[in-house]
Amino acid sequence: MAHVPENAAPTDPLALEQQVCFALAVASRNVIALYRPLLEPMGLTHPQYLVMLALWQHSSLSVKDLSRLLQLDPGTLSPLLKRLESAGYIDRRRAPHDERVLEVTLTEAGKLLRADAERIPPAVVERLGMPVEELLHLHAELTKVIEKTTT
Repeated sequence: MAHVPENAAPTDPLALEQQVCFALAVASRNVIALYRPLLEPMGLTHPQYLVMLALWQHSSLSVKDLSRLLQLDPGTLSPLLKRLESAGYIDRRRAPHDERVLEVTLTEAGKLLRADAERIPPAVVERLGMPVEELLHLHAELTKVIEKTTT
């Protein structure tokens, strides 16, 4: 923390540049913007990419589990899933064991898309121009923020 001279004016607690919410909002927009040119050739938006990441990791998830994992309400998730289904990347079907459960699975095209997506993380790291160690630390700190703000 910087040394503040005794006769200096107190820092304004409402100064925009002092707000955590402002820094997070701008950083989020800027980082997501880095993804856009990488995702466009795949026909994906950033929220659709997050859905695909979850499915590449788990291969099949209920809408409820996907909603919980991505921390998106089902009303926000549903249009994303419809667009991914229209693109041929996922299938949505009622679970045979319980008709109330809507399962989301990858199609063959969705599975094949993973190979293209594997180039995205290193490209983002390169575009950010930050050491991987710093990004891992940032991720850990942001994960703490998420844990503290979700209950």
